Formats: sequence, C-alpha cells, structure tokens
Amino acid sequence: MKARIEYAAGDIVGESIIWSGEEQALYWVDIGGKRIHRHVPRSGEHATWPAPDFPTSIGLRASGGFIVGLRREVAFWRPGEAFETFAVPEPDLADNRLNEGRVAPDGSFWVATMQNNLNPDGSPRAMDRKSGAIYRIDPTGTVTQLTPREYGITNTMGWTHDGRFLFADTPENEIYAFAYDPVARTISNRRTIVSGFERGLPDGSCMDAEDTLWNCRVVGGASVARFTADGALLALAELPVTWPTSCTFGGPDLSTLYVTSARFTMTAEHLAANPAEGSLVAIDGAGTGIPEPKFAG
Repeated sequence: MKARIEYAAGDIVGESIIWSGEEQALYWVDIGGKRIHRHVPRSGEHATWPAPDFPTSIGLRASGGFIVGLRREVAFWRPGEAFETFAVPEPDLADNRLNEGRVAPDGSFWVATMQNNLNPDGSPRAMDRKSGAIYRIDPTGTVTQLTPREYGITNTMGWTHDGRFLFADTPENEIYAFAYDPVARTISNRRTIVSGFERGLPDGSCMDAEDTLWNCRVVGGASVARFTADGALLALAELPVTWPTSCTFGGPDLSTLYVTSARFTMTAEHLAANPAEGSLVAIDGAGTGIPEPKFAG
C-alpha cells in the first residue's frame, strides 16, 4: 500500500470524511477551521464552506443535503445554505461538545460527546473529566442515550454484519465492541478488543467490504491500522502525516482509502519541517469499501 497526498488541505482538525457516490466526491469537516470541504478526486475540483460553529461530523441525507454535528447541536445543511437545527443531544451539559458522528445502517444518526476541549478561537482547552456518551437520533429527531456518560474523547463508529458496534476512547487507547440489537436499537455487553496498541492512539475509522475496521492512529501514530472485528491486526498502512484522524473508501469502485489529518497543537517548528500535516491522504490498493448509509430524515 502506497500513500500519497491527495490534497494539501492544511486542516486544523480534519474529521468525519465520507464519500458521496452520486457526486463522486468526498466531504469532510475541519473542526478547528470551522469549515466543510468538498473534493472531487477525478478532477481535483475543491470547495469549502464556513460553518457557524465547530463542525464535528457529517453524513448524507436520503432527501438530499447533509446532517451535520456542530459543537452543541445536530443540523441539516445544504452547500451554500443556512444550517437548520434538528436536535440537541445534551441540552443539560453546556461544557460538553459533540465529537464523532455517523449515519447508522438503519438510517439513524449516531453522535458521541466529550468534554469540550476547544476555546472559542479553536485553541486547546484543558480537559479534567470523562463525560462523553453515545446517542442515537432517529429521523423524527428523537434522541436516545445509549451509554453512560463515561468516555474521554469519543471516536470511531462501525457496525459489523454480524451485529456488533465498534467504538473507541482515544486517551484510553482502547477500541470496544458492543452487541448491537437493530430491533431494540440498543448496544450492550461492551468488551475491549484493542488495548495499548503502540502506534499512536485510536481516532476515526471506517468499515470495509470484508467487515474489518480501518482505524486512524492519531497523536503521532502516522498510520492506519486494519483490525478484525475481534481486534486482530491485519495490516498497517504508513502515512506521510503524523496525526491521521478519519478515513473512508471512495472512488468509482470504492477501492481508494482516503484519510484526513490534523495539525492541532503542533508547533510552528514542527509544521515548518512537516508541511503535509493536515492534508488529505489517499491510499490505493487498501481494499474495497461499502456505500455510505444515508440519514432517513
């Protein structure tokens, strides 16, 4: 597997990358930069739009446009139009913010929260507690809390074909598997499948057609690790960026792995020596992805 720079985005925190098959385009957010990207690999066409607050996740909508996690709220959005508030998962925790978010196979939108680690200008803010939880938002806007508020930095969401939900807590350096009941719409019986992996820490992930998890190894990991749903390491893709954050398969046959990255907290000296930080990276020959689900609302 050979990684290459697809686009020098210069993101503060690139995250939540998805592939639109209809548009043959990638969309992702830059949390610290308060913007949303669109990139067409075939032509190199690129566009960005400002967000009114820190955008933390993005998903496709079946009715067109996108569902977007902002700092406190989940909103509907179409490029060039205003953001329309849809749900507020934690109205009682003003010092928390949304982080990971993804459309689930059943057409709901799942988001996870964490203590807010950003000042209004996007600079780092100290954390002193674990208060993150996972929430499910159905097409009517009903919010259901799925876990206790006990996670530090919530990352990774993946659903396996055999009824498991995969999730990670970044500072704990752990990836978990839950039993997922699509009828009751619950998760339970959490168990740790990856712990203490020595390359960086777990950030965003995506599933592939073989039901394995591609996990970005942030905080110096400079790689994407491929794990089975039981946590066995299958491969490690080396990257030209040190803080990879999120990944998805794209291209006409979903055979290219695209990876976002961050330059959050990095010194001017480091960035001068490593100008690719914050770029969009492409890896050919990594495998084959699966189509992105769409929010049913």
